[in-house]
Amino acid sequence: MAKKLSRSKLIKKLDTIFSKYIRQRDAKKEIATCFTCGKKAHWKKLQNGHFQSRRFYSTRWDEMNCQVQCAGCNVFKYGEQFTFGLNLDSKFGAGTAQRLHTKARVITKLSTPDIEELISMYENLVAEF
Repeated sequence: MAKKLSRSKLIKKLDTIFSKYIRQRDAKKEIATCFTCGKKAHWKKLQNGHFQSRRFYSTRWDEMNCQVQCAGCNVFKYGEQFTFGLNLDSKFGAGTAQRLHTKARVITKLSTPDIEELISMYENLVAEF
């Protein structure tokens, strides 16, 4: 019988599979484009950038909040938040960035079964690519 993973390990597993999903979701023939600067690269060389910080569980795994970013934008330019917000509004409609900002401030606590369900769902989605 397999040992149950701790909550922190389940969250790490969800972060990993979710990141893989986001990067593959926006890739065409395995090439994805940075949401903020337009740089193109293989999806494995890019990152899952968050508009609202990962510390907010209500938006941590929100597919609209997460977009493909190059390391230059995501790490060295702190996510290019202003450009990220403008691009979110352009892609999903005016007010999207503000709605995500508001949603991020809603306290959310996922149960262990919720996290396991999300892991399973994203593993299935990644398997389709």
